[in-house]
Amino acid sequence: MDSPVTPRTAGPGPGSGPGPRRRDRHGRGMRGPIAPPQVPLAASRAETFADLVQDSVERLERRWPQLADVDFLVLDVPRLDGGAGSGASGATGAGWSDEAVPLGGTVAARDGRPARVVIYRRPVEIRTKGRDERAALVHEVVVEQVAEVLGLTPETVDPRYGEDFFFAVRRAAAP
Repeated sequence: MDSPVTPRTAGPGPGSGPGPRRRDRHGRGMRGPIAPPQVPLAASRAETFADLVQDSVERLERRWPQLADVDFLVLDVPRLDGGAGSGASGATGAGWSDEAVPLGGTVAARDGRPARVVIYRRPVEIRTKGRDERAALVHEVVVEQVAEVLGLTPETVDPRYGEDFFFAVRRAAAP
C-alpha cells in the first residue's frame, strides 16, 4: 500500500505519443458514420434545404430560361444591418421588425454583377412542420422573389402559385 505510483512514460503503448488515438478509453475502436453518405439521413438540414431551393429553381428555369443569369443563394438568417442579400422585401437598409422577418430577398443586377435571389433557411424552417410543407413554402418564396427580379406577378411566373402551399398545409393538417 505504501508503494509509490510512478508516472507513465511516453512509450509504445496505446494512448501514448503524439499520434492520433486509435481507440477510445474503453478499448473500442473509433465509431464510424451513422449512415453512408448516399442515404438522406447523412444530409444536413442546410443541404436538404438547398436541394429544395435548387429543385424549385430548376422547375422555374424550364419556363423562364433567363433565370440562368440569376444567382440563387441560401443564407441561414437575414442580416439586420441591410447588408448584401437583405436588400429586398421591404428591408432595404432599415432593418426589420418582429412581425416582418423576411423569408427571401433580391439584389438587383448592377456593375456587371447578376441579379441575386436570396432565400433564408431558418425563417422558412420555423414556419413549416414537414418536408412537403417546407418544399411548398420554399417554392412560394422562390416564385415571389423571381417575380420581383423579372418585374412580373407571381401568378405569371408560376400559374400554380398558391396552390402547392395550400395543399401541402392541408395534407399536413389531416389526421
